[in-house]
Amino acid sequence: MNSKDITKEYTNGEVTIVWQFGKCIHSGNCVRNNPDVFKPKEKPWITLENSTTEKIIATVKKCPSGALTYYLNQ
Repeated sequence: MNSKDITKEYTNGEVTIVWQFGKCIHSGNCVRNNPDVFKPKEKPWITLENSTTEKIIATVKKCPSGALTYYLNQ
């Protein structure tokens, strides 16, 4: 598998974050806007339980490349 094709999902039960490695330009917006959730030096690097769903969504909306997207769980 090509590493550019890697897609991972992370959920807190309310919202699911989808991360597409191939689209990520490593701008750091996610880390700067919500460092309690986005920790690139850790595995898993996204830990949604450390923030509110509203703040997570606001952070994802600031991703300039579209590598981070979200959907609400039903």
